[in-house]
Amino acid sequence: MPVTDTLGDMLTRIRNGQMANMPVVACPSSKLRKSVLEALQREGYIRGYTEVQKGSAQAVLEIELKYHEGEGVIRRIERVSTPGRRVYAGIKDLGRVFSGLGISILSTPRGVLSDNEARAQHVGGEILCRIF
Repeated sequence: MPVTDTLGDMLTRIRNGQMANMPVVACPSSKLRKSVLEALQREGYIRGYTEVQKGSAQAVLEIELKYHEGEGVIRRIERVSTPGRRVYAGIKDLGRVFSGLGISILSTPRGVLSDNEARAQHVGGEILCRIF
C-alpha cells in the first residue's frame, strides 16, 4: 500500500524505534527525507544515517538513533505540515519550541533548515516538523 505522507512515515519510524530502544531504523530513501535527516544530524538528534542500495529496488536509509543514559534523545517528534494542510511561517512568526529546548525543521528557498539556521539566514518557509 503506497504511503501518501512519506515524511510523516519516517518520523513515525523514528518515534517507534526510539520507544523500542532500537539502535537503527530503516525507511525508503528520498531527497526530502535525506535533507531532514541532515538537519537532525546537525542539531544532534541522531547519530547519522547511511543510504544503502539493495539490488534494483529503491534505496533504503538506515538511521542511527541517539541515546543518552539509556533514554532516547528525541522525546517528542511531530509532523506540523501535512499533505492536506500546509503550514508556513515567516521569520517573525517562528516561535520557539519548548522555550528553545526543541527545534522546528523548515523547508525554505535555501534548503531544509532548522529554525535556528533559518533565523540566522533571515528566511521563512514551510514548517515540516517539531522535535523536542
